[in-house]
Amino acid sequence: MTSTPTPGNGTGKSPIAVVAAAVGAMIGTIRHARAQPKRVDDIAGVNDFRRRSVRRRPVVLVHGTWCSAYDTWHTMAPALVERGYPVFALDYGHRRGYDTTNVFNMVGGADIAESARELAGFVERVVAVTGSETVDLVGHSQGGTVAHQYLKFNGGSNANDPTRNRVRSLVTLGATNHGTTYGNKQIVGAVVEKLGFPVVGTTDATVGPSYAQQLFGSPFIAALNEHGDTVPGVRYTVVATRFDTVSTPPKATFLEPGEGAVVTNLWLQDVAPDSTAGHMELTTDRAAVGVVLNALDESQDRRQLH
Repeated sequence: MTSTPTPGNGTGKSPIAVVAAAVGAMIGTIRHARAQPKRVDDIAGVNDFRRRSVRRRPVVLVHGTWCSAYDTWHTMAPALVERGYPVFALDYGHRRGYDTTNVFNMVGGADIAESARELAGFVERVVAVTGSETVDLVGHSQGGTVAHQYLKFNGGSNANDPTRNRVRSLVTLGATNHGTTYGNKQIVGAVVEKLGFPVVGTTDATVGPSYAQQLFGSPFIAALNEHGDTVPGVRYTVVATRFDTVSTPPKATFLEPGEGAVVTNLWLQDVAPDSTAGHMELTTDRAAVGVVLNALDESQDRRQLH
């Protein structure tokens, strides 16, 4: 009696087991498990939607894939509040209604274009209550990519008159600006896909389409950057860590400035040579927090909000 061998992948495991392990590893790397998830609104000074005048431009924080606003910004947000910034943060990218994708309802799992529309609506709420016509954005991982989508396609900028941009500056931390190989997981997924297992379809259905959209060379990334990395009138600060194993290769996050944009690409280790901060630590590392504070301070004229 002979048996039909499982297609080889060098691991002795079935393709299903390989892709399950890859996705599971990503969730384990990125998501902070909590028995009782905390809300970003629990952070003092964050998401104060009382109508008021503000002295400094509001800062909107945009988390990444599968990691909530609280888990991402519990260190960064208080530092910004202490500095006097009106700070706002949203949880985006959940499953909607009877959508057949993201059945696990992972935060940040939805289609990135839909998440950018969520961000646009949130920003409009912020400007309505603060009286500021502009905001600054800070995005971690996918949050930077969502911010780029918003800038280019959802009202974050004004191509006809950049002085009327809704966003003045964008700071990104380990953002998947040009896609990511997720370490070696893109290679593993490609092999498994060729062996007949629908990796992209499976991840779309279970954890949401944003995972595959961020892959290096994806149609989404190609469309996002088709007309250049930047938009006029925005000041970009792009931070990478040499120890990033999620947004890979780390240098792929860096942007090429287009007309009318100012870009500062920065390795965290150039500021703090001893830092071993990885992808998730970019929002909590002391040096990284300092980089964000300095970038926002430099972009804001304290005498003029608009």
